[in-house]
Amino acid sequence: MPLITVSMYPGRTAEQKSEYAKEVTESAVRILGTKREHVIVVFDERPREDWYLAGSQL
Repeated sequence: MPLITVSMYPGRTAEQKSEYAKEVTESAVRILGTKREHVIVVFDERPREDWYLAGSQL
């Protein structure tokens, strides 16, 4: 059962997230050979000030 977590900044619409989740799900089904109903996509939205790269805030 693939659990796919997508981390991103807040601000996308529900429609954008739904479309993205559908595309990610279809890719998992095709590439991993899993069933559509076994794929879980979770959006983890964190504000920009919580993101760091190599110790520096993005």
